[in-house]
Amino acid sequence: MSKGKSRIWTKDFIIIVIANFFIFTSFQMTLPTLPLYVQEIGSNETWVGIIVGIFTFSALLIRPFGGKMLDTTGRAPVFITGLAILVISLYSLAVSTTILILVAVRIVQGIGWGLSNTASGTIASDLVPKDRRGEGLGFFGLSGNLALAIGPALGLFLVNHIEFSTLFIICGSLTLIALLLALNVKYVKAEPLTQAEIEEDELNTSRFNFFEKRALPASALLFFITFTFGGIATFLPAYTFQQGFAPHYIQIYFVLYALALVTTRFFAGRIYDRRGLAIVFIPGSLLIIAGLTLLAILNSPVYLFVGAILYGLGFGTVQPALQASAINTTPPRKRGMANATFFSAFDLGVGLGAMTFGLVAQYDDYNMIYWVSAASGCLSLVLFFILRSARKIV
Repeated sequence: MSKGKSRIWTKDFIIIVIANFFIFTSFQMTLPTLPLYVQEIGSNETWVGIIVGIFTFSALLIRPFGGKMLDTTGRAPVFITGLAILVISLYSLAVSTTILILVAVRIVQGIGWGLSNTASGTIASDLVPKDRRGEGLGFFGLSGNLALAIGPALGLFLVNHIEFSTLFIICGSLTLIALLLALNVKYVKAEPLTQAEIEEDELNTSRFNFFEKRALPASALLFFITFTFGGIATFLPAYTFQQGFAPHYIQIYFVLYALALVTTRFFAGRIYDRRGLAIVFIPGSLLIIAGLTLLAILNSPVYLFVGAILYGLGFGTVQPALQASAINTTPPRKRGMANATFFSAFDLGVGLGAMTFGLVAQYDDYNMIYWVSAASGCLSLVLFFILRSARKIV
């Protein structure tokens, strides 16, 4: 393949990367501020959990339908519809003054997120050449990583200076910019079906497929990896507080994590494209396990900061490689369902992880959360070798 055909940074790819940055920045700005808003309108921590959880549940339910629509009706309708729903729901947060209205808006927001997020990943995988897909998806993921480094801090800063309603209008406007950018993308059309594919479709017309089976091995590995993230995102702030660390140490943790994540985007995908999944997944998983083990034995800020770097390097190495693996083992006409399967595993891992670790925290010390997380990382490695020996993953 010529260098021209292997080019990653086309106009359309740059647009979709920028659009993804605005989408994720808006999402990350609301992540730490919505619980504060729930408390401001007079609701308790139980409702905070519901408001956070209902969004993930809504997105998880819509993803399979979004994946199917991506493969049947095309990329543009799903992406633009999802973004439009997101814009409306974010603006609606500004006038959600009761908890029941807020719950309804969050359900709608989850639908918009599930559609747009699944579509953007599919579009990005369309736009990068197959021989550089790991590298290209790594750079695409970089936009979300930068948003992770900027969004939460920006949201918390703004909410100390402006009303919540103004903050939500700003978030809606950022997503509106993404929608306007999406209207300027030239979307890749699906390749014509072969006769064998047409016959396979005819055999499956009587039932709706809720997942793409060829993407399941990579998605199963991702599940055990993102399961560990539930403990970090949900309980690490309380854990560091219990350890007597200064409040800003947790902010430093997430900045170091994001920087390590960003660093991997410049080499991990390229290594995957040239050497395959094993060469990045095995060391990446070991880095994750090491980072979690440091949290489990946490007795110094040094352990916290080194753990952030190790976990960020590991997660940033593993996630785009698994996504590329899921896409590369799936024909183009099933790419939407492959991404839906992959991101559903992502959501399910984070959600079930947070729920499981809530029970662990109730009956044991916080450090047990990270021993369990490290065990989940070990399970992902064991599963990888099982799948590889069965030739279910390459």
